Amino acid sequence: MSMSKEYAQAHLDEPAVLCCRREAGTVISEADLEDPAVLADLEDSGLLAIPQGSLSIGAVLGKTLYVDAEALTAVSAAMLKEGAASSKAETRSQTLNMEAQKEGRTASGMITVHVDRLEGLDISLPGDLTFFRAHLPAEAPTAQAPDAKRQTSRIMRSLTHKFYTVKRVEIGGKTSLSSGVLTINGSLPETARAALPLVKKVEMDVITPEQRHVYTNTIMDVMPVAVKRSGKIGEGETAVLDGVVFCLTGKDENDVQVHEFGSSEGYLDEKIAFGRPGAPDESDIIVRVNVIVEANTGMERRGPLAAHTACDFIIQSIRDVIRETAEPASSEAVHNDIRRHSLPRVALVKEIMGQGAMHDNILLPNEPAGVTGGQKNVDLGNVPVMLSANEVRDGGIHALTCIGPATKETTRHYFREPLVHTLATDDEIDLVGVIFVGSPQVNDEKMYVSDRLGAWIEAMDLDGAIVTTEGFGNNHIDFAGHIAAIGSRGVPVVGVTFSAYQGQLVAGNEYMDAMIELNKDEAGFENEILACSSVCPEDADRACLMLKTRMAGIPIAAAEHKWSKAVVEANQKSVDLVLAGLKKADAR
Repeated sequence: MSMSKEYAQAHLDEPAVLCCRREAGTVISEADLEDPAVLADLEDSGLLAIPQGSLSIGAVLGKTLYVDAEALTAVSAAMLKEGAASSKAETRSQTLNMEAQKEGRTASGMITVHVDRLEGLDISLPGDLTFFRAHLPAEAPTAQAPDAKRQTSRIMRSLTHKFYTVKRVEIGGKTSLSSGVLTINGSLPETARAALPLVKKVEMDVITPEQRHVYTNTIMDVMPVAVKRSGKIGEGETAVLDGVVFCLTGKDENDVQVHEFGSSEGYLDEKIAFGRPGAPDESDIIVRVNVIVEANTGMERRGPLAAHTACDFIIQSIRDVIRETAEPASSEAVHNDIRRHSLPRVALVKEIMGQGAMHDNILLPNEPAGVTGGQKNVDLGNVPVMLSANEVRDGGIHALTCIGPATKETTRHYFREPLVHTLATDDEIDLVGVIFVGSPQVNDEKMYVSDRLGAWIEAMDLDGAIVTTEGFGNNHIDFAGHIAAIGSRGVPVVGVTFSAYQGQLVAGNEYMDAMIELNKDEAGFENEILACSSVCPEDADRACLMLKTRMAGIPIAAAEHKWSKAVVEANQKSVDLVLAGLKKADAR
């Protein structure tokens, strides 16, 4: 696969390998050379050997071949009319940007951060801890005084979450909330079963933190309990129960777990990464709703949807109670959608599953994190749909997706999405919105939705974007397409995904040079522990700083070929150091 001129200029020190057969007399250009990103894989497979003394891309561009040469041949000085190429140091001086030292402080005061993906990645951060403001163009508005900057910001809409602490959950008669005790009507599971033909059995129990070593069927979802009191999703007031979550589990009549790539059945305390944004917290009480669906419907859209609908029916009875409760709120949080005019315009792009069967999500239901009234992204053709940050953090997404448990983004995950929080509260950028785009199964459809995403990005005149996806494999094709659709329009873009050892990217392009690795398994596998390798606040910090690095024009140098957990940990320490320095600077 040949390269563009710009891509070649960014990789002048990489080995020069012919991508195709070339005859004597060919003047070597970037179109004649193989993409250096794939060279390591070619060497691993035995298709390529790069002898010592082979020349770099910078040393061969514009030179003439003296002999005929086959594809995947490393270019040597003997093959060129002009003789030996310049030394590595001379070639180095031809590059547009010098590569910073790895994992440490350089003489120029830079901190290099290595962020691992499939192959790993290096970024450079200012060592004096004054970051984005110091690297934006002179006319950037971050140089304005605080009063002037406030004048350029506008609150588009406000959302208040009022939290009600639940200390105990009981299954009894009438659903109620009193003095921190939530009582759930025990007849609701049977009522839900009778209303849904595909649902054959519904069970409900309460699991306290000290009772979690119990066997469970695969975990289909974790959901908060929240209800609108005023306004619609994303604005007004929402009542939220704190200290309790619902956990939906299930299988079909043939004892087949309702799952797709990997199942999380087993002992509950061993199958959940507690404390992750999409999982129960360590102190949460879990209301488990176990649903048995009709045989052979677990891998169809209708089966999982019926199970989610049954669970949502039970939750709705609680919503109706807390909507009118006279209990005092234990705390509240105010979220604002803010338009920060004149600051860099950024969008968060979240790729969600849309491949039919159980690969589906519900957008903008009537109630926070609910089912009724929402639109399914599969039925919408998986085209990009824009939500505000407040709509996302007010339960605007209900997750039906049954991908591998470790990377699964549950309904609660979207309710507490770290990237949305980090970008929406960063006063150096203008988060214009969160774009949800489905992942179709057919390649033509994948290209179609990527093209439509690119058109959105272009029309929005963005300065940067972050693209995320849960899972790996087939949806990495879309992931790569989305990044290319954005990067090819000159917009700096950062990718966030699980890759590690098991999920190595099946597609790539020249714009995938800024990547954040989500894996948290020691061996780099989908370990079937719910939410283990999902986006966490520290991942969001790395992604946000990397995007600022790109927008500031700081070069990002390629790193090791293989994934390494140690590299990610070192990166996080560097990012934490930068953020701590910025907080101190803001405090002054």
